[in-house]
Amino acid sequence: MIVRPEGGPRVVVGVDDSAGARCALAWAVGEARLRRLPLLVVHAAPLPPHVSAAGQLGGGVTEALRAAGAELIDRLLAEVAAEDVRHDALALVGEPGSVLVRLTREDDILVVGRGDRGALSRLLRPSVRLHCARRARATLVCVRPPALDALLESLTAGDRPAGRSRGRRFGRRTAG
Repeated sequence: MIVRPEGGPRVVVGVDDSAGARCALAWAVGEARLRRLPLLVVHAAPLPPHVSAAGQLGGGVTEALRAAGAELIDRLLAEVAAEDVRHDALALVGEPGSVLVRLTREDDILVVGRGDRGALSRLLRPSVRLHCARRARATLVCVRPPALDALLESLTAGDRPAGRSRGRRFGRRTAG
């Protein structure tokens, strides 16, 4: 059972160990700072199929999943330097989309990462983003990691000659 504290709006962010989740957490920390809202960082680990099929819902598996989730949250919060933001963290066991939908209230901002996955990956693991988009009552923000071109351009912006075009991509052929 998930207990929701009463109070005003929050920024709720779902995290895992992906680039999209890191970008979502960074965006959520910035939004919480800007709006002066509390941040709730949530990691939900689905129960492995072999455990649920065998009916082995023993405390050992769920406690190990929660501990790994709590460790991941601590590591991610240290990476994005969220010390100055009032935050809580929850490491739970369950389907991530369902957990996030149950935790959010209408006045919350729900933040999830968005990545590019293949058809097989989507088949094996349902999209948290789509689940939240269909069912969440909160305002949903999907954060995509920056494209490689944009990231490289921002890293090399100081080295670019003045007359060079910004629209150049790696895939284009140049006359030489």
